[in-house]
Amino acid sequence: MAATAQHNLFDTSAKPTLISNQFAFTEGCSVAKNGDVFFTDQPNDKIWKYEFESGKLSVFLDKAGRSNGTYFDKKGNLITCADDKGELWSISPKGKVTVLVTDLEGKQMNGPNDVWLDLKGGIYMTDPYYQRDYWARKKKELDGEHVYYLPKGSKTPVKVCGDLKQPNGIVGTPDGKYLYVSDLGAQKTYRYLVNKDATLSEKTLLFNQGSDGMTLDEKGNIYITGKGVTIYSPEGKKIAVIPNKDNWTGNVVFGGKNRDILFITASKSVYMLKMKVKGVE
Repeated sequence: MAATAQHNLFDTSAKPTLISNQFAFTEGCSVAKNGDVFFTDQPNDKIWKYEFESGKLSVFLDKAGRSNGTYFDKKGNLITCADDKGELWSISPKGKVTVLVTDLEGKQMNGPNDVWLDLKGGIYMTDPYYQRDYWARKKKELDGEHVYYLPKGSKTPVKVCGDLKQPNGIVGTPDGKYLYVSDLGAQKTYRYLVNKDATLSEKTLLFNQGSDGMTLDEKGNIYITGKGVTIYSPEGKKIAVIPNKDNWTGNVVFGGKNRDILFITASKSVYMLKMKVKGVE
């Protein structure tokens, strides 16, 4: 484990434990109330569930709209970026699908990628364009790749950030004050102040590194993914790296009953690492 500063986040002599490597490309991990983690295998069009208590791995939903990023709402529904048709879904604990977003003013979304829910139940969503081999379309219908906000109860996303190259990973602070957005295309990650009307202001460059997926710990540290997991302080100082030389790391979340196990989705595999800090989701 390489580190650029002293830290007490995890045992630096420990390595992530492999849970399984039976997938095509894992992404979109989110933690349920009881600490179980749900994650997507987009090429195989499935959402999986990992139970920490038993170590059981099972398919939660087959034919999942090619879901990518996910996040649980307060009622236990799994909000997913179903980029097969550029939609946003809500999936009940029993697997019933409700489509929240079908289009934007008659145009198909690029491919919703990652989501975060605020305290009001509104949804922030990144919408980059990555040409999928299972798409019939070959070009975007929208004018760019932006960040949107879907107010609770609405079906029309509102653009809240339109000056990024290719927004991807997104996560907000537990108090709802700040939103972190990664511009993976430009390899930069920004912090925004979230205003009362859900608009964003005070754009601040935190560090020159992009991220596929992101999560936060109780100290406010930011965990970003790509070439392994890189951990930054709230001020943007690099603290530590959890390397993964073999696979692209798509996403990361704190799971387990005590939220102290880092769950890592890395291409064909998923891993876990015991931490000395807890997550905030």
